[in-house]
Amino acid sequence: MAFETITYEVTKGVALLTLNRPETLNSFTAQMHEEVREAMKDVRTNTDVRCLVITGAGRGFCAGQDLNDRSVKASDEAPDLGESVEKNYNPLIRSIMTLDKPVIAAVNGVAAGAGASIALACDIVLAARSASFVQAFCKIGLVPDSGGTWNLPRALGLPRAKALALLGDKLPAEQAESWGMIWRCVDNEQLMPETIAMAEHLATQPTKGLAMIKKLLNESFSNPLHQQLELEKEAMRMLGQSHDYREGVAAFMEKRKPAFKGE
Repeated sequence: MAFETITYEVTKGVALLTLNRPETLNSFTAQMHEEVREAMKDVRTNTDVRCLVITGAGRGFCAGQDLNDRSVKASDEAPDLGESVEKNYNPLIRSIMTLDKPVIAAVNGVAAGAGASIALACDIVLAARSASFVQAFCKIGLVPDSGGTWNLPRALGLPRAKALALLGDKLPAEQAESWGMIWRCVDNEQLMPETIAMAEHLATQPTKGLAMIKKLLNESFSNPLHQQLELEKEAMRMLGQSHDYREGVAAFMEKRKPAFKGE
């Protein structure tokens, strides 16, 4: 696949999707959305892919929407932002959060607006020490989209989520880690080596089991306890019949490294 606004490659079971418009801090255009959709189709269907990494080129992760890609002049007809969200951002967030493979965000620089929301939609977030997160929507009279109002309070709690969304203050990566919003803040030069090492590890693990862990944890905020217990029961029933469960138990009993197939 040939792309102009992203790069995409698969190595050792890891798909690396890099937003590649560094001159605009990797802000989204209609073309970038189309290319990301194409890459995500391969992530979903390619059996060689068992983990996805999303990162940005240059000094930014993603600055959200490229405002130059749509007209917002007072003299022009008002754009339908709901249509843009429905067509582009909502499907992207759904594809990340429902993907039956783990997703790591490697936040190499500023993640602003929808960029911050995309990072929070990933399963594990690693951030460079110089990175930051900005809920920039309030500065232009909008609301956090791309799942921002869903993921932010779940990551931080309601008081901190409200303050970040209402004030639009920059949250440095180190503070994001101390608040529990991201998994880990690392030195800039270690971001991609640590991310790839983690991704390659996840790519060798029991993929079906990881997918079910992700699904159950994401759904747990909306389910009562009795329903969650039933879902856990059904997951255990299904996974207990998998190759990887039998291989994991056999490897443990034989004191050897398991060879999971993701099946």
